[in-house]
Amino acid sequence: MSTHETRTVVIPNGAALAAFVAAGIGAFAMGLVSLLNAAGMLPVPTLYAPAGGVTGRTTLAVLIWLIAWAVLHSRWKDRDMESGRAHTVTIVLTLLGILFAFPPLWALFG
Repeated sequence: MSTHETRTVVIPNGAALAAFVAAGIGAFAMGLVSLLNAAGMLPVPTLYAPAGGVTGRTTLAVLIWLIAWAVLHSRWKDRDMESGRAHTVTIVLTLLGILFAFPPLWALFG
């Protein structure tokens, strides 16, 4: 009779969760940059005139997303984390980003 040892291998999920949360941060950044730009509090330059001001706003939001992803990935890549909280944070940030990017909301600040 042989005895087999059962080993549990834990695969870190921190890198994946960093990507999820960074996506939420990027969506929130897009909405916030749009809202602040519409309110005149953050003048973002147009980077490509035929496309309009959206080029500057999206570029800034993408830079914020990339920085967030790089920082979170470097901190969380070797960690096994609870995914529920990260997913909740991502959903909340994404919904806030969508809300902030909604033009009727800009009228309240403009």
